[in-house]
Amino acid sequence: MSVSRLVRSKEDLMQKRNEKEESAAHLPVTEVEGAKVPWDPAQLRKIQEHPCFSKDACHFFGRMHLPVAPKCNIQCNYCIRKFDCVNESRPGVTSKVLKPQEALERVREVLKKVHFIKVVAVAGPGEPLFNEETFETFRLVKVEFPHLLRCMSTNGLLLPDRMDDIVDIGINTLTVTVNAIDSAIGAEIYSFVNYQGKKYRGEEGAAILIRNQLEGIQEVVKRKILVKVNTVLIPTVNDEHIMEITKKISELGVYIQNIIPIIPQYKFAHIIPPTPKEKREIQEKCRKYVMQMTHCRQCRADAIGRLGKDLQHCLFSEQK
Repeated sequence: MSVSRLVRSKEDLMQKRNEKEESAAHLPVTEVEGAKVPWDPAQLRKIQEHPCFSKDACHFFGRMHLPVAPKCNIQCNYCIRKFDCVNESRPGVTSKVLKPQEALERVREVLKKVHFIKVVAVAGPGEPLFNEETFETFRLVKVEFPHLLRCMSTNGLLLPDRMDDIVDIGINTLTVTVNAIDSAIGAEIYSFVNYQGKKYRGEEGAAILIRNQLEGIQEVVKRKILVKVNTVLIPTVNDEHIMEITKKISELGVYIQNIIPIIPQYKFAHIIPPTPKEKREIQEKCRKYVMQMTHCRQCRADAIGRLGKDLQHCLFSEQK
């Protein structure tokens, strides 16, 4: 290469770098753990209006969960799903499983009465990506209510397989539950993993789940979908491992992490949950790597309203 061409090449590289820096300089800036970070307007809106991604937003805006996904493809040792429960307030329970058209009608009814709803989500009571009703529901909502943020919670097993579908239905924010990145620890948490028609147990099943979770998160982030990772804090099982999870998801570009104290039930009914102080201590350590959510209310699969101020029992007679 001639000297003149080499000089031009360097000049081109410098110009592109300057253009990139100028572009970032014109983006809105949000403060994340004391550091000012540029976000494009679309990303900033997602953060500012989603009560789970912003502690400030949870005071002003609400979300509604559409319980259209009853089937699950893994069995967590802390999970019991209930489809006709009105008394418990935790993930995995709903008073009724809705069909997609019923879910759309519910959105219509709620928006007539509640004007601070900004997010429509599918968070169970099973695994959303394992139920075709999830995708049908989001397609219906996207057409009629395009202004609402579309959110999904998933165990992540099918993230790589359903990536195109996730993009097609316009998911804006995604929550992935990651409880281990070590298959030996994962084997203690999951009884089985049902993947592509085969049931896997022990470390083999956990390894498949972890691989798909990490690969899926990486691909989702590439597509500018904001990601929150939920991690269930299980004393004696993964409590000393959580820091490793946090470091890994930080590398993948996860926006926020939600460390959730275990609710002792099913095979983990004997485990003593962490105290609030123990949870805060772990969050403080993890905060160095990923922003921590501290206002979680461990919502039901049919929750409607602001966090901690659910309205579904007031709005629908079948939940009385």
